[in-house]
Amino acid sequence: MKRSRIGGVWVTAMVSAFVLLLLLIFVLENGQRAEVSFLGAHGTPPMGVALLLAAVFGVLLVALPGTARIVQLRMLNRRPITQPDDPAGSGPTPPPTTGIASGPLSPRPENRDE
Repeated sequence: MKRSRIGGVWVTAMVSAFVLLLLLIFVLENGQRAEVSFLGAHGTPPMGVALLLAAVFGVLLVALPGTARIVQLRMLNRRPITQPDDPAGSGPTPPPTTGIASGPLSPRPENRDE
């Protein structure tokens, strides 16, 4: 079991190194200057760096609200569920109903009209 985990770490390291190599090539090949203005700040970074920074900020723009929502849902999931007729929350809480049968299904009725 331990051998496969070590192999997985090496595969992850090799894939990460390959992706970083591709990013380095991208930045080096796009060396022409680009004029960038953002919230009053002005600069002329290389085009590859500007695009890479834009991609990183795009990922953060998606990841931060998603992470905040996941944390919010986990906090709600840890709270005990109280029933409307049990305001003290002392009774056991039934599992939530999802409309999906949790037990074995009953056999299908036979068609007796034939």
